[in-house]
Amino acid sequence: MKILATGRYLPEKVLPNSYFAKALETSDEWIFSRSGIKERRIASEAESSSYMGAQAALDALAKSGISAEEIGMIIVGTSTSDYIFPSTACQIQAVIGAKNASAFDIQAACTGFLYSLIMAHQFLKSGTCKNILVIGVDKLSAIIDWQDRSTAVLFGDGAGAVIVQANNNGEHGHGHLLAFDMGADGNQEKILYVPNCNTVRTNKIDISNGTAMVMSGQEVFKHAVTEMAKSAKKTLETAGLTLDDVKCVIPHQANMRIVKVLADRLKIPQEKVFTNLERYGNISAACIPVALSEAEKHYNLQPGDKVLMVAFGGGLTWASAVMEW
Repeated sequence: MKILATGRYLPEKVLPNSYFAKALETSDEWIFSRSGIKERRIASEAESSSYMGAQAALDALAKSGISAEEIGMIIVGTSTSDYIFPSTACQIQAVIGAKNASAFDIQAACTGFLYSLIMAHQFLKSGTCKNILVIGVDKLSAIIDWQDRSTAVLFGDGAGAVIVQANNNGEHGHGHLLAFDMGADGNQEKILYVPNCNTVRTNKIDISNGTAMVMSGQEVFKHAVTEMAKSAKKTLETAGLTLDDVKCVIPHQANMRIVKVLADRLKIPQEKVFTNLERYGNISAACIPVALSEAEKHYNLQPGDKVLMVAFGGGLTWASAVMEW
C-alpha cells in the first residue's frame, strides 16, 4: 500500500477559549493548562459531516493525479453521520463523482480513521481494488452539551482524507504499512458514549439532533494512555522497529496531558510527537488524517522515514500503525 495524497478540510469559524470564559465561568488559562487547546473550528449548519468529508476528499484528489472515477472504494470513519442511513461514504461518493466505488462507514469513534486505513490495507492486499479513499470526519459540535464544561471545551469539527493505492511490486513505497494493531473493550462502553435518541430512552439532556456526549474524563484518561502505549509498542515490535527508527509519532489529538504521558511511557522526546490540538481541539476520527497531512510538511518527511500513528476512542477502541513514507 502506498499513499498517493492527503487532504483536509477545517471549517472557517474559529472558536477561541475566550468564548467559554463568559459562557461557562472558566478562562483561557484554565482550559489551556488542562487540555493544551487554545481554539477549535466549529462547523456551520451547512457544513455537515458529508460536506466536510467531501471537501477533504476533493483536496486529496486534486493532489493525487487520479480521477474520482478511478476510486474503487470509499471508507469513512465517523461518529456523526448525517443520517442513520445512507452512509456518509455514499453521500461523499455522489458529491465527488466516484461512480465506480463501493462505499461504507466504520464507527469506531476517535479510532475510526485508523480502523478504516487498516481495513483499506487488507482490501488492497487482496486485490479487491486498486485505489481506496479513506476519510476521517466528525462534527462533534453537534453532539456535545455546550453547558458541560468537561466536554464543550475539548472538541471541534473537521475532516481528513488519504488516497491509498495497491503497491503490487512489493517494494516499500510512500505510505507502505509495515505493521498495525487493533483492539477494543466493550466492557468500558459507559465511560464515553452518546446514546442514540431514536432508539434509547434517556434522562440525559436532549440537544437539537440527538443526545449529548457523556464522558468520564479520569477513566478515559487512564485507559487511553494505557492502551495506546501498549498498542504502539506491539506495532513497533511486529515491524521490527524501535522508537529510534521513527521520524515522528502522530497520536490522537485528545488532550495534551494524554499526549505527554503517552510520550513519557514510550520514552520518546516531545519534538518527535506531532500535535495540532492547540488549533483544532479533539476532532475525533479526523485527528489522525489532518495531523498526517500537516506532519508531512512539518517534518519534511522523505522516502524511508517511519511514521507511527496511534489512536483511542469510545467503544472502547484503539489502534496503531507504522508506515514507511
